[in-house]
Amino acid sequence: MRKSIFSLLIVFFSISSSYSQNWDWGGPMDPLQEKFKVLHYQLELEILLDSKSIKGKNRITFDAPEKLDTLRLNLIDEYVVSRVLMNGEEVSFTHQNDILDIIPIDCRCNSVEVFYEGVTPIAINPPWTGGFTWELDLMDQHWMGLSSQGEGAKIFMPALDHPSSEPENGVDLFFTVQKPYFVASNGRLIEQKEVGDRITYHWATEYPINNYGINFTVGVFHEAKMDFESISGQKIPMHVFVLQEDEAKAQSLLEVLKVSVETQEKYFGAFPFPNDKIAVVETPYLGMEHQTINAYGNNFQFVPMGDVSYDWLLHHELGHEWFGNKMSVGDWADMWIHEGFTAYGDWLFYEAHGGFDAYLDHAGSVLKTIPHAKPVVSPPNSTEEEAYHGEIYSKGAAVVHGLRGVVGDEVFFPLLKAFISDDRFTYLNQVNTNDFIEFVNAYTGQDLSLFLNFYLKTTNLPVLKVGKKGKDGYQVSLKGIDFTIPVEIETSNGLIKEKIGSKPVFIESTTEIKVDPKGWLMLSK
Repeated sequence: MRKSIFSLLIVFFSISSSYSQNWDWGGPMDPLQEKFKVLHYQLELEILLDSKSIKGKNRITFDAPEKLDTLRLNLIDEYVVSRVLMNGEEVSFTHQNDILDIIPIDCRCNSVEVFYEGVTPIAINPPWTGGFTWELDLMDQHWMGLSSQGEGAKIFMPALDHPSSEPENGVDLFFTVQKPYFVASNGRLIEQKEVGDRITYHWATEYPINNYGINFTVGVFHEAKMDFESISGQKIPMHVFVLQEDEAKAQSLLEVLKVSVETQEKYFGAFPFPNDKIAVVETPYLGMEHQTINAYGNNFQFVPMGDVSYDWLLHHELGHEWFGNKMSVGDWADMWIHEGFTAYGDWLFYEAHGGFDAYLDHAGSVLKTIPHAKPVVSPPNSTEEEAYHGEIYSKGAAVVHGLRGVVGDEVFFPLLKAFISDDRFTYLNQVNTNDFIEFVNAYTGQDLSLFLNFYLKTTNLPVLKVGKKGKDGYQVSLKGIDFTIPVEIETSNGLIKEKIGSKPVFIESTTEIKVDPKGWLMLSK
């Protein structure tokens, strides 16, 4: 009996260990991977539901200025690579430590096919610790979701797995499953083909796409759809895919999605992927921003906001179509641009449908929760694990909120749209924090570098000092900074805006003043 228990413990811990593997990504680019760029992925997978495994191949088309001695890709060791082809010929490779090194044949080949299979890694705490999530719905049908923001594409396909690498010509995705299952994925559904008891779905997008944005979800779904009329004038297919047990909720979800897209377009401009679709799919985990097929697992928790219904999870992940998918970062150090701007878009929903006071109340409640424990911007060449923490959402949004207070609405809202529409930072081109700061300076005609760097790159706060000065005035200063900030001050003469820094500024008022009464700034008082 003791021997049997010991054997079971060994099996248990080996399984737990394989499931708890931490696959981080990002950091410095591998020198071998700097020598080529990926142009296109053509992924063909058979999804074996009963064994929770996948089998197939990925054709990677790439561009290399010089002949490669080694083509280095990333693929976790849990998968077995059976063969690799270049120009139709088998080539040598090694696969260890989650790295697939391919030795090209003597050719100027620009593509490689990797054949592989294996049992999928199980997500421990999706989407934060990702992998595959396998469930059964209430009808005892398979339901699978994939999440990989923290792990990268290597947990489901061979890839150049770095945030700076996006296939600039998009992807073609072929998924084969047993009937009656459906696979929801990125882009447009080009074709579905049935052979016996199997069905293959071909999805494709020609837009660049980040690695963790490539995704697929399996289930037996009910679909609700409509055409969405974008502010661009284009009609875009809009879909929601929900489990059959939730069919009665599909139309409501579609309407909530429609309102959210309209709200995002109001502030950020036209939906970024009009040639594909707008869609969400119900997943067995909370959610994630997968390009044109956002994961949704918030259990239809709609709340009233003005005259509409609001789902914070759906709206947040949708916002990533602009910040995260259209505009993406090549270094996780700047991850706050994905999360901070998207979180700020959530705040704007309050304003659009609840009014300005609702926006200020929400902003104020978030500002109170920020611990100021870590800088919003991480050191250069950060991994995802190093860069990901709560303040890239809350404080990232608060910095954008503060910028609005400094420059005023008449400048801020056009600036916001101009930034997310700038060709230098979108689609094929990526962005970093310094790009944003330089853009703000150029757009506003003000040098706000010190202000933005202070809040983004330190954990310090200006210390507000207010003292009575004479009979009809007050002295106001912000200690701990070596620059000035335009600050609103409520006085007996009305609301004024003064540049305040470490040197006290006299404010005339016969009544007690209120500094930053709307709460634009993060201050220590």
